[in-house]
Parts: sequence; structure tokens; C-alpha cells
Amino acid sequence: MILDPIVIVSIAAVLGAVILGAIFKLDGRSWRSAALGGGLGALGGGVGSLFFMLPLNFCTFELERRPEDIFLGSLLIGVGMAICLVPLRWWFVVRPRQRHAPRAAQGTFKGWLTPWLLLLPTLIILLLFLYYPFLDTFRLSTLIVQPRARRTPFVCMNNFTQLLGDPAYLRSLLITLIITAAIVILGLILSLLIASVAYQPIRGAGVYRTLLVWSYAISPAVAGLIFFLIFNPIAGIANHLTSNLFGIRLEWFNDPNLAIAAVVLASVWKSLGFNILFYIAGLQNVPNDLREAAAIDGANTFQRFWLITVPMLSPITFFLVITNITYAFFDLFGTIDTMTAGGPVGATTTLIYRIYQQGFTEGRVSYAAAQSVILFLLVIGITYLQFRTTARRVTYGA
Repeated sequence: MILDPIVIVSIAAVLGAVILGAIFKLDGRSWRSAALGGGLGALGGGVGSLFFMLPLNFCTFELERRPEDIFLGSLLIGVGMAICLVPLRWWFVVRPRQRHAPRAAQGTFKGWLTPWLLLLPTLIILLLFLYYPFLDTFRLSTLIVQPRARRTPFVCMNNFTQLLGDPAYLRSLLITLIITAAIVILGLILSLLIASVAYQPIRGAGVYRTLLVWSYAISPAVAGLIFFLIFNPIAGIANHLTSNLFGIRLEWFNDPNLAIAAVVLASVWKSLGFNILFYIAGLQNVPNDLREAAAIDGANTFQRFWLITVPMLSPITFFLVITNITYAFFDLFGTIDTMTAGGPVGATTTLIYRIYQQGFTEGRVSYAAAQSVILFLLVIGITYLQFRTTARRVTYGA
């Protein structure tokens, strides 16, 4: 090994002591607080470094390993340290501060036991159906698993390092980000414009609102089938219209750009009802007196919409951005499988569809497991980034 496990744990303990000691010093303003934080940080850093490295037997730091393995091992040590240090910081720094802060008379619990009991069923479901499958998938990603093969040799992080140099995987990552951005931007803009008209109090509003929302009730596979028939090069209505209006017939499923556009349109239509439903609910809660005051001050319709309605809908928009990103990353499989099967030439092969191809079509189960772990962490990272950036600009209340 390049570094002995004891040395690695010691370095992690020192880093944990420095980090938590500095946090305690800034909070307590005394050397005793810094000493307490340093001791807890050393314990948390040392234990956290073993969180992933102990099951992996510190394989990423073996002598024959490449720099990519050492980088991934260091990253796993950092994640394990964060898993231990963040709760320690919350318990000893944030929690006492919250306890002495003034609380509202309503909407708070007097003790800590009641909220945890209420959260217990959800935590159990998450543990059984999310966290345990994730850990088991991570275990599979460190092996070579083949269908009907008895031996599953341990390969450390080789499956992950291979992904870093796999052009097809990097291309599918780029395609996923492009399709996701298009679905989120186009879907939210269309949903808000349609909802702005649909929420108006006119006769029969409940009927056409229901018709606008019903697309959300169907599955992504059915949405893909509908749009496959619409964009069918031979008998599809899309080519019928383009042929009559412009005299051209487009090869929707043979041209990469047109195939991506077709998938985006199908996905936007599928999620349109969900977005409209929330935007209508949000528009009904925008105070009319703000619009009336702006109209008296001389603001036109667009200015009232952009400067009043859109900021008041920021909590709804923030929620819909998160849900639409999650939909684009995970639920797009059925639409793509029905419409394009990842083609043409891999133009619509997103991360989730590539996992299916690797795991079920090619039988590379462990390689697909590594990709699914990265996809899961990617969604978590994007969501966390959204909360750390966009959430600060979300306004609640009038």
C-alpha cells in the first residue's frame, strides 16, 4: 500500500479535529470549546474514514492502484467524515443555539421525542427501500457480477474508474443534462403560461382544467407510444402537417437532433398536467390587491405578471424544478424505450437507459451498478445545489 491504514485513519482524525475544533472555537469563543470540538472531530474523522474504507479493505490505496483510484478513495473518506462530523456539529453547535432561540407559540413541538416518532414510519420505509438498496448496489459495483456466474471477484473501484474513461458513458451524461435542461425550462414556461389562462374564473373552468391535468395520469411508456405514433415518419400526424404546410417530411427517429426534440416534447407533455396543477393552486393564492396596486401605479399586464406573479410563485417553481429534474433523470426510461430505444446512434441514450442496456441487455451487472450509484449521487448533488442556491431567492408570503 502507498499509505498504511493506520496512517490514513490518523490523517482523517487530525483533519476532523482541525475542522470541528475551528467550528467550536468560532461558536464558543474559548479554548475549551476548541478542545472539545477537536476531540469530537478526531473521533468523528477517524470513524468516518472507516465508513467506506473498512468494507473496501483500503483497496484504493494499494501500490498498483492508479491515481483515479486514490482520488476516489480520498473522496469516499471525505464523504464518510462528513457523515460523522455533520451530525456532531448539529448536536453540539446548532442544536443548543436553536434551543435558546425564541420559538413561535404555534407549530412547534415541546420535546424531541414526538417529531421523531412521527418521522419513524417514513425513516423505516427510506431505510428498507432506499438506503439499503443503495448500499447493496454499491457492494455490487465493487464486484464483477455476471448472469449465471458463480464467482464474483472483488475489483475494488475498477468499475468506477472505467467510467471516467468511457466515451459512451460521458456522452450519455451530456445527453441527460441537455434533455433535462430542455424538459425543465420548456415544461415550466409552458405550464405557467397555460395555468395563467386556466385559473381565470370563467364558466366551465373545472372541465378544461381536468382535461389539462389528465396527461399526468398516464405512464411514461404510454406517453412515448402516443408520440411515437404522432412522429411516425410514414403515417404520423406530424409529418402529415409538415408535408401539407411546408412540403417536407422529417425523419424524426433517424435524425439525432429530431429524436431528442421528440423525446423532449413527449416528456414535457407528460409532466405538463402535474406542473399546471401546482401553478393553478399557486396562482389562486397570489393576492389580488398587489396586482391592483401595481395597476394603479401604471404597471402593464406583463409587468404585473413578471414583477408580482412570478416572484410570488417562486416556492411552487422551486418545488417543480426539483420534481422535474428527478423525473427527467429517472422516469424518462419508459418514454425513451417506447419511442427511440436509445437511438439513433445513441442520441437519446440517457444515463438511466444506459444502465438498463448495460445491466439487462449486455449482462454487465456490476458496471451498471456503478453507473446507478453515480446517477443517484448526481441527483442528490443537483438537488443539494438547488437548495443551497435557488432556495435563497425563494420568497414565502406577501
